[in-house]
Amino acid sequence: MKVTAYFQEVVRRKRPTIKTAWIARVLETPLEERHQSDGRYALWGQVPEAQNRVLRVITLDDRETVHNAFFDRGFLRRNPASRTDPSTRGPLAP
Repeated sequence: MKVTAYFQEVVRRKRPTIKTAWIARVLETPLEERHQSDGRYALWGQVPEAQNRVLRVITLDDRETVHNAFFDRGFLRRNPASRTDPSTRGPLAP
């Protein structure tokens, strides 16, 4: 997995409990994906091993270099269908 210097130096130190395998899973099968105005991508995925919390992963514009990762406390409140029925999820951003 490719990562930015910021991820390696800051994010890993601030959030050591976030496992690389969880990030890889979100990159492979996100619940939702959005292309941000700054060119980066935001991807969300549920992590059963972390009490079903939702992990948000931010990548660079190549969609594979991880820049940030953190648990998004508000995702399920904003997207209640994501928690129960995968068939009700909206389409992913292009």
